[in-house]
Amino acid sequence: MAQIEIRLPKMGESVTEAVITNWLKEVGDTVELDEPLVEVATDKVDNELPSESAGVLVKRLFEKDDTVQVGEVIAIISTDGDAPTATAPAETKVEEKVAQAAPATNHVAATTATKSVNTSDKFYSPLVKSIAEKENISFDQLDTIVGTGLNERVTKKDILNFIDNKGTAQVEVAPVSKPSQNGTETKVAPVAPAHKSPSISLNAGDEIIEMDRMRKLIAEHMIMSKQTSPHVTSYVEADVTNIVNWRNKVKNSFEKREGEKITFTPIFIEAIAKAIKDFPMINISVDGTNIIKRKDINVGMAAALPTGNLIVPVIKNADRYNLVGLTKAVNDLANRARNNQLKPEDIQGGTYTVTNVGTFGNVMGTPIINQPQVAIMALGAIRKVPAVIETPEGDFIGIRHKMFLSHAYDHRVVDGALGGTFVRRVADYLEQFDVSREL
Repeated sequence: MAQIEIRLPKMGESVTEAVITNWLKEVGDTVELDEPLVEVATDKVDNELPSESAGVLVKRLFEKDDTVQVGEVIAIISTDGDAPTATAPAETKVEEKVAQAAPATNHVAATTATKSVNTSDKFYSPLVKSIAEKENISFDQLDTIVGTGLNERVTKKDILNFIDNKGTAQVEVAPVSKPSQNGTETKVAPVAPAHKSPSISLNAGDEIIEMDRMRKLIAEHMIMSKQTSPHVTSYVEADVTNIVNWRNKVKNSFEKREGEKITFTPIFIEAIAKAIKDFPMINISVDGTNIIKRKDINVGMAAALPTGNLIVPVIKNADRYNLVGLTKAVNDLANRARNNQLKPEDIQGGTYTVTNVGTFGNVMGTPIINQPQVAIMALGAIRKVPAVIETPEGDFIGIRHKMFLSHAYDHRVVDGALGGTFVRRVADYLEQFDVSREL
């Protein structure tokens, strides 16, 4: 019987695992080539995976809500339609390998490796269990590892960190006596336990709403960002009267010619890309004590999903587009975000992010950095305000269109001079916009 293994494909830079959210085919169903087989979700985007072969689905190695590592076999398709031969479940195979791998002459190692029954409620992916098998890590030891994956599942990174620390990176709950060079004992202060959220009391009529998968991931990412980067925010008020008047002049002819609207967003992104070229040390990431200076200027733009959650599609090489190209790129990504049609590559590789808080009528914000970037800009609402206008004949009061730019940056590597000068340069580009510009 010819059988084809269907594996979880690589789904973009830094994506190492996905959660199966729905099987579109049952065992025994006929599957056509490129027909959607399963729905999966990463920490970036949801996707349908097409079948790589035509045939009959004869085995599913994972079920709904299981976490799968990139490259793992998730299903088997028979190309001749025959029934599958009897095979042991994936976990049983791992247990058999563990038992065979334990040397008979090493009682300690054998005891550790053959502890193959998982008595806890925790789920461990086949990859994690395979690493545990090779490193003689028992399920009792696995249960002590704090998982950083979805629903606190232990990831490959978690177990490798556990191995690197030889299992000693556990929280100390009491002082430890430690002999000094003169033979006396000194007390070592315990490591502070991980922060725990306060207990919540429920009142009559309160409703409990479980976070959806993406909201959980957003929450984890935001906490991680605040713990990683010391945030500083600088503000500049920009006079965008020229841009407002110019857009009002060209928007109808542009829509008639191009078949789509021109918004303020591509104009703002153009100014930001110019400023990044002026200040390339904003376009960086931090790796330990190393600074990674990015060659490409890839600007992410926060967009709303139908669920109300936010996602950040990325305009790659934003500095290479003219304004028409930027407008089409912005509209395309925004439309596909609203229709839940983004692909993994659409949200990968960002080096700087923009979020438009003005969409909600907010005049400014304090955005959280989109790791591993080091800066993000919030665009406030454009308002008509009275302003002092300087002229050769003297100053007078006039009505101007103004907005606040809020620039949050990682103070580990971006000091106030750079962070403040950068946002001022963006404002300068906006204020100097050419009202006679042709599209």
